[in-house]
Amino acid sequence: MIPEKNEMLGDFFDGEDCATLFAAASLLRSSKNTKLAPKSSSSLIDPFQTSSSMLTPSDSMTSSSADENSSIEGGDDEAPTATAMTVGSKQRSDRWDVIESSEHAKNTINPIRSIVDMMNIEHNPKKELIRLNIGDPTVCGILPTHPIVCQAIVNSLTSGKYNGYGPAVGFVEARQAVADHVTCPEAPVTADDVILTSGCSHGLQFAIESLANPGQNILVPRPGFPLYVTLMRPMGIQERFYDLLPQKDWQCDLESMESLIDENTAAIIINNPSNPCGAVYSKQHLEKILRLAEYYRLPIIADEIYGNMVYGGAKFHPLATLRPKVPIITCDGISKRYLVPGWRLGWVIIHDVEGALSEVRHGIRQLAQKIVGPSSLVQGALPSILKSTPTEFFDHTRAVLSTNASLVYQNLSTAPGLTPVRSFGAMYIMIGVDMSAFPDFGSELEFIKKLLVEESVYCLPGSAFNYPGAFRIVLTNRCENILEACQRIRSFCARHFKIA
Repeated sequence: MIPEKNEMLGDFFDGEDCATLFAAASLLRSSKNTKLAPKSSSSLIDPFQTSSSMLTPSDSMTSSSADENSSIEGGDDEAPTATAMTVGSKQRSDRWDVIESSEHAKNTINPIRSIVDMMNIEHNPKKELIRLNIGDPTVCGILPTHPIVCQAIVNSLTSGKYNGYGPAVGFVEARQAVADHVTCPEAPVTADDVILTSGCSHGLQFAIESLANPGQNILVPRPGFPLYVTLMRPMGIQERFYDLLPQKDWQCDLESMESLIDENTAAIIINNPSNPCGAVYSKQHLEKILRLAEYYRLPIIADEIYGNMVYGGAKFHPLATLRPKVPIITCDGISKRYLVPGWRLGWVIIHDVEGALSEVRHGIRQLAQKIVGPSSLVQGALPSILKSTPTEFFDHTRAVLSTNASLVYQNLSTAPGLTPVRSFGAMYIMIGVDMSAFPDFGSELEFIKKLLVEESVYCLPGSAFNYPGAFRIVLTNRCENILEACQRIRSFCARHFKIA
């Protein structure tokens, strides 16, 4: 049935196989004896229509291209001679030249990936490798997801309902489940405010691409999640780093933030709780950020993938619940809290009290057409996952993170040359390194590489997060491994520490 509204293709067919429609149209075009029927004035625009008129393949070919086509398709039995052919102004050789990658691809660089490649060195074979580098809570095997979460996937699979395409923005029942999960009187959310994505990172991409144009800039935290920059640079969007203050538990330096704003600033990214710092912002601090954004009329991208993964007496305040007039795009998902990062299901929620994001909302829905929606199978499981997972499951995760954060802080606070900053959320803690006390190393990257070689402890250097002079520890390993790693780090520092 042809829809009456001129909406996006994902909504046209509401989960039908759009790929089949495109394939059918391609087959129609390739038939030499078939012409595409012209559209009537009252019909929808044909998405497969070419330029100004409907042409058969033979009509659209020049005489030279038609001759070449006939020789290739079997007009005569001889293959074209590669060594003698000229294409345009280029002489074509009998070998393929290397095809250059696009500038967009060349400019897509993940700093963590680059540093991990540089860390491709052997650890000490006499000591078991302790990995404190990967932000994946499943790696060490101590934080499995809940059986209810797994059963929800099984039920989705066996139902047979979620094997096909869904709407590009996500199934309405899955979006409604997200809305029901997060809505509150301070920040009401409906299914229309939710767009499902392939993980939170994909949601961040939607937010960035819908808000900024090439030549504009977005304010991002330092230290901060490097994917922000990875997503921005290929699009010609400039990153501007505002500082987080270690002496204030990694609060945003609001003076630094304000000094970066100009007429080309498109948005501010706030990551709370923070990767890599483990910071959790107070209500008062968030309100100051909102006042600044409101004054300069800047929307906020709220990266809250670690929401409610807090401990040590901290409380998580979703930014949108503070009743701001500031338009907010919240990016979240099931990856971290539900311990299933490989399932790749996230969402963006548009909080827009005054309607300032009406065009951006439409833009995100258009961007969703690029992948025709995230995994249908996981979407089918989402309502049960959000509704039925018991609070004890989350309590256990927080307890593990809290214990490990305390162990690291207590054991490394007295290590020579190191200054850990207490963590209150997410899965990480940052450790400052006084490089002047370690003259054997030219940078914290060399420090970390030598730590791996000598002690078989694998951490990520702060330069991966645009913050040289520190390193990050992931807190999702076994308690005994965390303790052993701290002892090795202390021994390493004692060997290399030199008083200036």
